[in-house]
Amino acid sequence: MRLFHTSDWHLGQNLHGQERDFEHASFLTWLLARLAERKPDVLLIAGDIFDTVNPPVKSQERLYDFIVSAHEQNPQLTIVMIAGNHDSGSRIELPAPLMRRLRTHALGRVLWLDDGVLDVDRLLLPLSNAKGKVVGWCLALPFLRPAEVTGAALGDNYLRGIGQVHEMLIAAANQRRKKGQSLIAISHAHMAGGSVSEDSERSLIIGNAEALPASLFGESITYVALGHLHKPQRINGEDRIRYCGSPIPLSFSEIGYQHQILEVECDGDTLVSVKPLLIPRAVNLQRVGPASLAELLLQLRDLPDIDLLADVDRQPWLEVRVRLDEPQPDLRNQIEAALEGKAVRLVRIAAEYAGKGGRDEDANQDLIELDQLSPQELFSRAWQDSYGSEVDEQTLQDFATLLQDVQLESEQP
Repeated sequence: MRLFHTSDWHLGQNLHGQERDFEHASFLTWLLARLAERKPDVLLIAGDIFDTVNPPVKSQERLYDFIVSAHEQNPQLTIVMIAGNHDSGSRIELPAPLMRRLRTHALGRVLWLDDGVLDVDRLLLPLSNAKGKVVGWCLALPFLRPAEVTGAALGDNYLRGIGQVHEMLIAAANQRRKKGQSLIAISHAHMAGGSVSEDSERSLIIGNAEALPASLFGESITYVALGHLHKPQRINGEDRIRYCGSPIPLSFSEIGYQHQILEVECDGDTLVSVKPLLIPRAVNLQRVGPASLAELLLQLRDLPDIDLLADVDRQPWLEVRVRLDEPQPDLRNQIEAALEGKAVRLVRIAAEYAGKGGRDEDANQDLIELDQLSPQELFSRAWQDSYGSEVDEQTLQDFATLLQDVQLESEQP
């Protein structure tokens, strides 16, 4: 059995206010071509399909057009996609009955039966090869929100609730599998030991809870397809527990490595190989600086001029970092004047003052953008500003509960 492992598409994402539909469309076109070329049996999308719980209509059209095209191209292809922390689980599942006719399974939530038993039937999916033979099972684990894994039956410990969900699902899968069938887990989570992209990965941690241990996935699991962390990586050095990373760089902190999907080969319940398929970058992210303002303006004037025959959609996104000795009220005007006629698109200016941390162009505080902070961090900072002391753990937990209620309400389509 051959699988493609993808994750963190973040359809609808903006880069400092600039939409990236062209980049996402380019990736999906490339992925369709790889599906036609390599003919995998299964395509996995490990969460954060969309960038927000209420994605733009264009982004939803991109997803469903892709699914239809992939099915028309290869009617035997199975697609499994799960909700991530950026997604609305209920929205992801809304068209599930229609998508099943396209051999696509959309899992957004875990559900419990009346007796407090996990509804494992909806989370265990048979995986067939090109001959139609069931050769494995997919254990679909969408992002587990606290309200889904805590309560009277499971207690109030979030991590323990997650552990119990894994134990129940893996136990059910081991009972259902036949000899030689592989178990493929797909999950959206922050695993302990994973390398985080600070600028673009929304925290999954509630209060002071730790990341999840890899031991949740025992040796009976042939391969674990993870989503959430945008940098491709193994967990604990294991080939079988992997993040494939995002298909495009979602922030300037992600420009230093090649983005990819993973092609996974299994022979029965044995993992044979995991190979990266490198994704061409449709639009480059470019940084200039940090440098003094005078040096920076010279560097900007040396950038390539606009080619009138070139595709404007492929012009690089530009971040400018400048060192200042004192505030420059006309900083943006100077930079934009230096960039006039240049084949780049300016999306961000960051200023660093002598002896201090980075700052936005007209800010009076250290440079910290709101989308780099989790709701818990914002709450903690607001508490510190208001009361002059650190927020206590119980208050953080109460805030987490309220936040969860708000998120669940906002996810209703």
